[in-house]
Amino acid sequence: MELPQRELAVLEAASADEPTPIAALASATGQKPETVTGAAFDLEERGLVAVTEDTVADVELTDEGERYRADGLPEVRLYAAALDAGADEAPVSMGAVLGAADLEGPEVDIALSNYARKGYGEIASGDLSADPTADPESDAEAAALDRIADGDPIDDDVRETLERRDLVVVNERTVRSVALTDDGVDALMAGVEATEAVGQLTPEMLASGEWADVEFADYNVEADAETPSSGKTHVLRATAERVKDVLVGMGFEEMEGPHADSEFWINDALFMPQDHPARTHWDQFALSEPSEVDDLPADLLERVESAHREGVGRDGDGYHSPWTEEMARGVDLRGHTTSLSMRYLSGEAVGDLEPPQRYFSVEKVYRNDTLDATHLLEFFQIEGWVMAEDLSVRDLMGTFTEFYSQFGIEDVRFKPHYNPYTEPSFELFGTHPRTGEVIEIGNSGLFRPEVLEPLGVDCDVMAWGLALERLLMLTHGFEDIRDVHGTLADIDFLRDTEVVY
Repeated sequence: MELPQRELAVLEAASADEPTPIAALASATGQKPETVTGAAFDLEERGLVAVTEDTVADVELTDEGERYRADGLPEVRLYAAALDAGADEAPVSMGAVLGAADLEGPEVDIALSNYARKGYGEIASGDLSADPTADPESDAEAAALDRIADGDPIDDDVRETLERRDLVVVNERTVRSVALTDDGVDALMAGVEATEAVGQLTPEMLASGEWADVEFADYNVEADAETPSSGKTHVLRATAERVKDVLVGMGFEEMEGPHADSEFWINDALFMPQDHPARTHWDQFALSEPSEVDDLPADLLERVESAHREGVGRDGDGYHSPWTEEMARGVDLRGHTTSLSMRYLSGEAVGDLEPPQRYFSVEKVYRNDTLDATHLLEFFQIEGWVMAEDLSVRDLMGTFTEFYSQFGIEDVRFKPHYNPYTEPSFELFGTHPRTGEVIEIGNSGLFRPEVLEPLGVDCDVMAWGLALERLLMLTHGFEDIRDVHGTLADIDFLRDTEVVY
């Protein structure tokens, strides 16, 4: 049997007794690791070796971990200070012990949270006691910091604890190893010679003309090759562009505006009472810099306040709830893109508008929600509205039927709902193609007079806010919104999924 020199060198250096890492083979053969890897895969194709892959976790100390290795863990230092204060005989003031332990900033909370967990003592009613039998010298986490610094392995459970405490970082890497197969052993025993065939054409060969006289190695066109992962537009962004194309095709124009806006445009102009639960820090994000705006239109501010306090029209009644200009001037990250609709309908964004008008946006919004399969802290909202005379619920439902049909969704359902700013109001639902679950995909309605009259609009306006990610769930069938967002994203899904037009 004849083999290229690089393959023969790897074959002779490999062992049948135990797998040999690529790095060790590279050292033994004097070849680059990537050259050895290529040769190993070629030999595997011939059935002469087996290539295995293992995931190895490299553990390194963070700056905080290095500091605690030198100075001692906060809980160990707290225990030492407690012993010095006599806490092993009777409880002592926690404040005095903390001062003696020389703990700074977050180290105080770290020490207190780990002190009892490790059995160093108890903390109750502002007093601290110490267990005289505790042995900080045997603290597994402290010992692990030293072992990591020395390059020695540590227990997996301890490693996970240190990782949660941000004292170490774990970098995983793939280690390939090579072992001779029975066929490989037989081939070596029978004798293998190095072929004179050249495996790669070089610029030097071309320049010297040597290429005309050499024998080139056969190229295995059937060998497996890695699938290249090239860059592509994120499926969510691609779907957003598709939504824009559909809405433009339906006669809409696109809106744009600030992500951080005053509460006036986000909530007050929308006739959301200032004591509404959705306007607390539990649901939205307030900015500290800038904390308020100065450039609100005074006449519109006055009309909106009047709507909140007194209502509009002959039968108007208002909310009879607190309303302050100070709160209206506060700055938040927008919880919905209806703030853009308020800017456009009022004429503040592009001047006064005459019916009929159609506008939309596909922009990011921010809410202080609990993360789960259908909720994120930030997501994309499909905002839209139509201004025209004599609009009805049928117009609203017909618009959604046409829009969702462009994405192959024919079973949109409507359920009456309450919103402070629309009447009548409807929630939209669709059926998940994989689970059959009915999921909410949006909210809609016709703006109330309390919204439109202060804005100077004297005709009907129907509006909606739809979730782009929920639309994606219906068109692509994934069940968890986090599959397309953040650190839990399904990379294979993002690489392989095509946007359906």
